[in-house]
Amino acid sequence: MFNSLFDQVDSIIARDPAARNRLEVITCYQGLHAVWLHRIAHFLWNLGLKWIARVLSMFARFLTGIEIHPGAKIGRRVFLDHGLGIVIGETTEIGDDCTIYQGVTLGGTSLYKGVKRHPTLGKGVVVSAGAKVLGGFTVGDGARVGSNAVVLKEIPAGATAVGIPARILHPDLPQSAETKTKEYFSAYGITPNIDDPVSMALKGLIDATIEQEAKIAALEKALAKLSNAPSESTGASGTSDTKRDLDAIKEWLKE
Repeated sequence: MFNSLFDQVDSIIARDPAARNRLEVITCYQGLHAVWLHRIAHFLWNLGLKWIARVLSMFARFLTGIEIHPGAKIGRRVFLDHGLGIVIGETTEIGDDCTIYQGVTLGGTSLYKGVKRHPTLGKGVVVSAGAKVLGGFTVGDGARVGSNAVVLKEIPAGATAVGIPARILHPDLPQSAETKTKEYFSAYGITPNIDDPVSMALKGLIDATIEQEAKIAALEKALAKLSNAPSESTGASGTSDTKRDLDAIKEWLKE
């Protein structure tokens, strides 16, 4: 029992630079208190003492500001960082080593009883502040949910979801040593070497527009030179007609 307790405390110290020692984590981290009280409530829930379990979960919410339904399943070394405003629904399943920040909702989109209404988080998932993960789908191992994202569909393992509704990104994360992975720990779903596909598409359109404008400017310059060049084979009327035609082409190009 104590080994499991200290294992969770040590995992919090490893993930939170503000945590200085075990005593501080045990006495001052409401996310840890909420998980401990939930484990008791979940035990009572499985015994069939559902009313007592709900009362205990209500007391835990009053004490910590974190609402966890006693029917939810929470794995080992789960860290509710800051924690205030977190809501975890009845059929939620959270894997080992997950990190969940303040204001997160793991909720459901169905009103049917007895079905999987809430999400399942794999191992090592990071759900950032204010994110909403809604539905009975799976968030893959090592996935990240950006701050204030609204996730309505499954996230593959190792991917990042950002935006409303959330778009799936595939970051280039280090795959080697543990120290390297720790260096790139994404505290709020922020990962290195990552580009939003929508932003990349817009950038491509802007680049293409700039390139076209440069070509049009060069063409206009060439037409201007032709319109100003004297013509020996045509008279004044022919020159006037040519200039008028060139001016019409230039106006068409500007449109």
